[in-house]
Amino acid sequence: MEYERIMKLADAQSESLFLWGARQVGKSTLVKKLFPEAKIYDLLMSDEYGRLIRRPQLLREELEHLDENTLVIIDEIQKIPQLLDEVHWLMVNRGIRFILCGSSARKLKRIGTNLLGGRALPQTLFPLVSAEIPDFDLIRGINNGMIPRHYTIDNPKKRLQAYIGVYLKEEIQEEAHVRQLASFNRFMDIAAQSDGEIVNYSDIAQDCGVSASTVKEYFNILNETLIGYMIPAFTLSKKRRAILAPKFYYFDVGIVNHLLNRTNLMPGSADFGHAFEHFMIQEIIAYLGYSESDEKLSYWRTAGGYEVDAIIGNGRIAIEFKSSEEIQSKHTKGLKAFCEDFPDARAIIVSLDRNRRTLNGIDIFPAMEFLKMLWEGTII
Repeated sequence: MEYERIMKLADAQSESLFLWGARQVGKSTLVKKLFPEAKIYDLLMSDEYGRLIRRPQLLREELEHLDENTLVIIDEIQKIPQLLDEVHWLMVNRGIRFILCGSSARKLKRIGTNLLGGRALPQTLFPLVSAEIPDFDLIRGINNGMIPRHYTIDNPKKRLQAYIGVYLKEEIQEEAHVRQLASFNRFMDIAAQSDGEIVNYSDIAQDCGVSASTVKEYFNILNETLIGYMIPAFTLSKKRRAILAPKFYYFDVGIVNHLLNRTNLMPGSADFGHAFEHFMIQEIIAYLGYSESDEKLSYWRTAGGYEVDAIIGNGRIAIEFKSSEEIQSKHTKGLKAFCEDFPDARAIIVSLDRNRRTLNGIDIFPAMEFLKMLWEGTII
């Protein structure tokens, strides 16, 4: 199945870009489709990798004769960081534009590599989003996740197992420089159990058998390699004491499902509810990224137990995700408490209700209608 991606990389018409994104989200497919005439160096090809790792200057020798503004794509740039010196020279002295694709900048930053002094704009490609898929199936998306190769098949278990194995072996060992892979493997399972929950470093450290500082570094690795996100707490609450610790989400709900052995999720179960919330957060993160919004995503929880899943900006929008088929007054407590502090906030519950309605001043959106309006730009 072919997807029409929202990201068009329009800046590449006049600028060089770093295009980051987790493996298999579609970076290579996207750049090849958008720029079929570009010259491409794919560092996953062993022969290409071998000759350029031996002599990085080959890149300059092969490209310096090209016309100004020629576009060159280098895929998996983090595999040969030394190429960035050659790229820099070609940009400055020959006016060549580059799209430099990679799974993360962590390795490049860790070894102090030349990151082109701001001459290449950073862009992030996310997994598929609902607006990119014709006849999108919400239940399939929640169960399979939104990595293209996983969404399309009926049972992605084997692909997910191989995918996570690749991350453990290649991304973490090579880029993050983790020596105790067994403890990191255990940590990834514990992090999945903490997905969508407030992060307690001490508890997770005890479960993993490592120090709290090591757990913080592990979370940092997931964040910098784009495998997960830390969602900060919203702390501007006026009347109630807010919890300050962040929440953690893996970058794709299918990863969590596999690590927790969750299968065949259907409405009505607690597991489906957790996955439903994760999926919606995943869509909002991607929307904010693609729309280049200045507003940040946070969550709100008070010491008294009130909670709202998603806060946009400084309290302009507050959103709760409930996988119930009929929202009732009991489901609105968190949003009502938040609106007491921020009466101008737009309060929304996304649910499996059949029709849109209003309850206690709160907009109730069926999930598919919310997603449609989100990507039309009428929610945020």
